[in-house]
Amino acid sequence: MKATCWILAGFYLLFCCKAEEGLNFPTYDGKDRVIDLNEKNYKQALKKYDMLCLLFHEPVSSDKVSQKQFQMTEMVLELAAQVLEPRSIGFGMVDSKKDAKLAKKLGLVEEGSLYVFKEERLIEFDGELATDVLVEFLLDLLEDPVEIINSKLELQAFDQIDEEIKLIGYFKGEDSEHYKAFEEAAEHFQPYIKFFATFDKGVAKKLGLKMNEVDFYEPFMDEPVHIPDKPYTEEELVEFVKEHKRATLRKLRPEDMFETWEDDMEGIHIVAFAEEDDPDGFEFLEILKQVARDNTDNPDLSIVWIDPDDFPLLITYWEKTFKIDLFRPQIGVVNVTDADSIWMEIRDDDDLPTAEELEDWIEDVLSGKINTEDD
Repeated sequence: MKATCWILAGFYLLFCCKAEEGLNFPTYDGKDRVIDLNEKNYKQALKKYDMLCLLFHEPVSSDKVSQKQFQMTEMVLELAAQVLEPRSIGFGMVDSKKDAKLAKKLGLVEEGSLYVFKEERLIEFDGELATDVLVEFLLDLLEDPVEIINSKLELQAFDQIDEEIKLIGYFKGEDSEHYKAFEEAAEHFQPYIKFFATFDKGVAKKLGLKMNEVDFYEPFMDEPVHIPDKPYTEEELVEFVKEHKRATLRKLRPEDMFETWEDDMEGIHIVAFAEEDDPDGFEFLEILKQVARDNTDNPDLSIVWIDPDDFPLLITYWEKTFKIDLFRPQIGVVNVTDADSIWMEIRDDDDLPTAEELEDWIEDVLSGKINTEDD
């Protein structure tokens, strides 16, 4: 379950060692802030907070392990609630059995999931249940859904974003009906996908954008895709993003790891492990980017890149499960149901595979010549 699988990764924030003044991490102050939500108090809670974050959980078992896991989950939420209290963000829990009617009324479906109510929107948190990840996610949700770029320096910062999907449009101004449609489309994907806009003719010229035109940037690609048939309605933009959001090369991120993992290709993922800060890992990642650029039009190809540095507590688990050494770059096929896997042979004394060799290996995977049953 999502609520208990990854909580250890954020639990360290609760009991950290002393630090110099100005660098102290928050520790739980003992005040209970997480609400047990029910049909009597839920309306008051929704009115009280600008955003309300709810854990939809199964009934807690009587065994000590389950109770301990639930306590740890609750502590992650308590610390997040403490940190975000000045931001008018509330936290609560809904028991799937005791409060089944309320859960149905609120649209809570999956046990172990975290749901966020913001105005009239319901957003499911699909990330690692760690305090720092959750807090960052919620702070991003507080921001405007569209970031405005109107200077060369802001444009340079925009250009530096290459690991995430991003969209940018050129509009007359904030009162433009076409900008408002763009803004409403952005709300569907906030904070997972970044939307940008400019009202500046010079910035638009540098981007190659015409009035009311929107560009879609796939991660790690050199050139954007012009979304056709401008100007667009909110529905047309949403449909385009949903159709194109599975990138050829995408990074597994703590804030949306479950959504990425659940979006498999016929039950499998092509998974690449590479540490970006390691020389071999950096070189391997550059080769992966080249393969992705050369095959960006192949709808059957999607590679999930995992930087082990982003998930330090999972390294030993992955090495044991997949029987690989994560101190070296790896690429393999993983069955999402049972985690069976098979990995490309990259011997310690060999150079890294070339882009051509990787493409040949991937072609064998996609054709079925290589599959997890071969392991």
